[in-house]
Amino acid sequence: MSRLHKLRKQLQTEVDTAYLYEVLATKEKNEDLKDILRQMARIELRHARNMLKLIREESGRDLSLPPPSRRVKLKVKLAEWIGYDFILSDLLTLERDLSQAVITEKLKKGKPLDGMEANHLRILDNVSLKSGLTGDSLIKLEGRHKSVGGNALRAAVLGANDGLVSNMSLIMGVAGAIQSNREIVITGFAGLLAGAISMALGEWLSVRNSQELFDRQVAIELEELEMSPEEEMLELALIYQAKGIEKNKAEEMAREVFKDKKVALNTLVKEELGFDPDERKDSAWEAAITSFLLFTAGAIIPLIPFLITSGRSAIIWSMVCSVLGLFAIGAIITLFTGKSVWFSGMRQVVFGLVAAGITYGIGRWIGVSVLG
Repeated sequence: MSRLHKLRKQLQTEVDTAYLYEVLATKEKNEDLKDILRQMARIELRHARNMLKLIREESGRDLSLPPPSRRVKLKVKLAEWIGYDFILSDLLTLERDLSQAVITEKLKKGKPLDGMEANHLRILDNVSLKSGLTGDSLIKLEGRHKSVGGNALRAAVLGANDGLVSNMSLIMGVAGAIQSNREIVITGFAGLLAGAISMALGEWLSVRNSQELFDRQVAIELEELEMSPEEEMLELALIYQAKGIEKNKAEEMAREVFKDKKVALNTLVKEELGFDPDERKDSAWEAAITSFLLFTAGAIIPLIPFLITSGRSAIIWSMVCSVLGLFAIGAIITLFTGKSVWFSGMRQVVFGLVAAGITYGIGRWIGVSVLG
């Protein structure tokens, strides 16, 4: 990859990042956070213009800033129904990539690192201080950026992928051993139900255990808050100072937080324990049902052809449907990784086919050598 190509790729990332910040700013109701997001958008645009100037010098062409990419526009569309925390999570990845690119470029040129390559959270801390955020607002901002925004989409992708790959491998293994369409269909549905129920149960237990742990930790924190509020407020101020906030400002922010007992408890839980109070709202049954449906959606794909036809034709069509499904899942994954759609899609296909090929070969060997 040529240097000019790398610069253009980085320029597109800068433009996409600025666009995402601006989108979030338009959706944000908190005026302090809206101001921070707008400031971040302006910072990224300045980065983009500086990058464009460098590209013009190296290419000798009078270029203009590119529009936001189709990938980032698709992310915004997805955020409309899965929530904008998905974008916040993505921004952290973009910022890490940009920071790493700057560091790599400086090291190549032998330039010293001056600390300006700081990560996104440090930038947010600095901007928040300049904006005069209260402690509660800072907690909300950092909590959102530490959140696992996009978990819904990640769970959907992984759940469907697990269902598709596991059931495709199971079906191919059985198809290699026996030729009876009836047995293959029964096995496919058994694998689908077993996997979906297992996934649902695991998800239900995971959410319930998380909720129970959260409740226990909150109860302990509440007791400490009731018994020694001054010490807890001092601890919070020290946490702010550890983030690089000046002592007087940190103490002022802590006092502001402790004006409201509920806000103080939520803040302490998030800062001291690392729990997000919003996660307590997750429904174990909703998570279980969603996991069941997503696994089923993936697992049914390689089974459908055997419900329509049989024999070698069913095997071939099952593989075709599975390849298309795997490629689609790989393409969706690029929303998180930023990799090429073709690269990610084909990688997913190759891994899936390898798994199916191994189980088919084992099934074939069992069918010939063991079953006769």
